[in-house]
Amino acid sequence: MPYAAITYPVKPGHEEEIAAIFADFQRVDTPVISDESGAEVGKLLGTAVFIKDDVMIRVIHYEGDFSAIGRHMSRQRGVHLIEEKLAPYLLRQRDTSTAQGFGAYFAAATMRCISQLSVDTHPAGS
Repeated sequence: MPYAAITYPVKPGHEEEIAAIFADFQRVDTPVISDESGAEVGKLLGTAVFIKDDVMIRVIHYEGDFSAIGRHMSRQRGVHLIEEKLAPYLLRQRDTSTAQGFGAYFAAATMRCISQLSVDTHPAGS
């Protein structure tokens, strides 16, 4: 089950304000990701948000099609509310108010994964 990381360049010195925004985060309506026909194509298994100075990272634990995760997130009211609240703390503004704008940012801000290890891939587990 893979992980992805999304970067948010933020203004330093606002860690507490940003933490308060995430304390009130409205979770997605369902962790199950479906395509246009209603078929399940993925699942959100968990998320975590980290912040240090001018970098905030959201780690997403998921299964299935990661691009479908982005589309699902773009339709979530809680995601749009948090985006609005984060706007004053971002180093660079971006338009995430539409599904297309959110999708473009989601794709551009996804960090390159260079390693993912789990107990399932550990040599001692075979």
